[in-house]
Amino acid sequence: MVLPLVLVTCLVAATSAGNFYQDIDVTWGDQRGKILNGGQLLTLSLDKFSGSGFQSKNEYLFARIDMQLKLVPDNSAGTVTTFYLSSQGPGHDEIDFEFLGNSSGNPYTVHTNVYAQGKRNKEQQFHLWFDPTAAFHTYSIVWNPQRIMFLVDNSPIRVFQNSEAIGVPFPKSQPMRVYSSLWNADDWATQGGRVKTDWTKAPFTASYRNYNANGCVKSSAGSSCTSGNSVNDQAWQTQELDSAGRNRVRWVQSKFMIYNYCTDLKRFPQGLPAECKR
Repeated sequence: MVLPLVLVTCLVAATSAGNFYQDIDVTWGDQRGKILNGGQLLTLSLDKFSGSGFQSKNEYLFARIDMQLKLVPDNSAGTVTTFYLSSQGPGHDEIDFEFLGNSSGNPYTVHTNVYAQGKRNKEQQFHLWFDPTAAFHTYSIVWNPQRIMFLVDNSPIRVFQNSEAIGVPFPKSQPMRVYSSLWNADDWATQGGRVKTDWTKAPFTASYRNYNANGCVKSSAGSSCTSGNSVNDQAWQTQELDSAGRNRVRWVQSKFMIYNYCTDLKRFPQGLPAECKR
């Protein structure tokens, strides 16, 4: 299949982890974002004056993106660590992982969302079945023409299907970069803003490693990402849930989901969004 509107050249990601010096740019934070260990580790920090963030050097039009994160430990209330894909400009597309910190002993909230042509309001939220601050865990976004999948340690937790056939916008024509940030959002992030950031615990730090991006990279001089290119042999291009994956999603959503826009009748009094009825 020829990807619409944008000329891209297809690159197959290496089997080994990428190097942050080669793959990303720290874009804000005045030295609060640091690349360490020869490019194998990256840290973002937040203090009372500023957070920090980075973005990928490449833009992608369909991809699988994997990142290992170790989130802010101990009392992380008020902090938000993000890992997401986004295009730019009005009517932008976006695919979000956001990790909402909490007071010590309480679980992080993993917030997921999908924007298409500037339209959002497709949130699902989860707790995790492990402590995301004690060790690195892998968070992945699979984005292909058929669906978007959110995975944790390669286990799917959410699938957003392409439902354009029933009038639901789907990200398909705007290249997106990978972004990440650590910032203060204590007006809403933790228990609806009731728990504020304890600045005596600053600086807060999140750590990143083993970034892998496997996808179609935007290039004005490149060729379309067609079926004759080797990237199409990669599983992410057509990845979907098998029976084990469907069972895993059901398990995660029954045990750890704490919000699903598709069941929020108060929010949608005129009727749930069309994709929720499938």
